[in-house]
Amino acid sequence: MALQNMLGLICDPIAGRVEVPCLGKDVMAASNALSCANLALAGFDAVIPLDEVIESAKQVSQQMPRELRCTTLGGLAITPAAARLTEQLAQVRGCATGCECG
Repeated sequence: MALQNMLGLICDPIAGRVEVPCLGKDVMAASNALSCANLALAGFDAVIPLDEVIESAKQVSQQMPRELRCTTLGGLAITPAAARLTEQLAQVRGCATGCECG
């Protein structure tokens, strides 16, 4: 059930880091998982079998544009605020761009 509720969620780490917005998404996913566990314990029928949900998740991921698959090329990662944060982090690290420094 939890996976069904998360289908199509994009991955758009800002400045190549997972703290924003992934931390918030992780908290949401944990809340979703707890709610789904309670539903399962109460006998709720998820309707779609797990193996079909997993196959659907695979298909959704293959259909998503490359920019939305943890590339920092789409979603919140390309907002003006994210660009400013990327530049600030690059300056702190002493490199020209945020994601290319190790």
